[in-house]
Amino acid sequence: MSNKYFRFKQFTILQDKAAFKVTTDSVILGAWADFTDANTVLDIGTGTGLLALMTAQRCNADIIAIEPDPDSYLQALSNVSDSKWHNRITVLHTSLQEFVSGTDNKYDVIISNPPYFSGSLLNPDYRKAMARHNFSLPMDVMASASSRLLSERGKLHLVLPAVDGEVFIEKAREYGLYCTATMLVKPTPYLPPKRILISLSRRLRNRETNFLVVEKGERHEYSDEYISLTSDFYLER
Repeated sequence: MSNKYFRFKQFTILQDKAAFKVTTDSVILGAWADFTDANTVLDIGTGTGLLALMTAQRCNADIIAIEPDPDSYLQALSNVSDSKWHNRITVLHTSLQEFVSGTDNKYDVIISNPPYFSGSLLNPDYRKAMARHNFSLPMDVMASASSRLLSERGKLHLVLPAVDGEVFIEKAREYGLYCTATMLVKPTPYLPPKRILISLSRRLRNRETNFLVVEKGERHEYSDEYISLTSDFYLER
């Protein structure tokens, strides 16, 4: 059973009601994403509000965080309201499909840890299935909506299973978004990459590729690179 809360250096995440709990994937993404010169940020599928709060800690942008699940939305709203950045983060109860159809606003950064399971059985818990399986947010929708919502200089940052990353990169090209950077995340030095972090923009240029190992080999024995990347957030590692 997940802990009811997760305490970071500058904020606390309550997660007992959210369908999608705090994950290493989101923490790595929030620490890795580039928010340079960002004035506006959109967090798609905020869950507990984690990525919105990490974004607020790292930059001075105004942030919109959207979440379709009612209980997760209320949890994110509570977590944001209790933070020192509550005046810069707006949490909305809406899906990406609904949001993109009702706005003309553009965003300098879009960040997301989207539902990504595609070939597995659905979780019998409908809320968990919606949070984790991409039938609720197909790649086509993510790519097309991001293309509509990004500013001309905007960047899309997301994390996906390593096996699906190249598929999304090719899909995004159909909508004028090009991969500029990736980071392949390996659970240990001896295992293949499990996740891929992807950065895309409207600029076509050579891709920069890096690797990150989370644990040295033993459980909770974290690599120096992982500790360095996440040091502004975790209390101890």
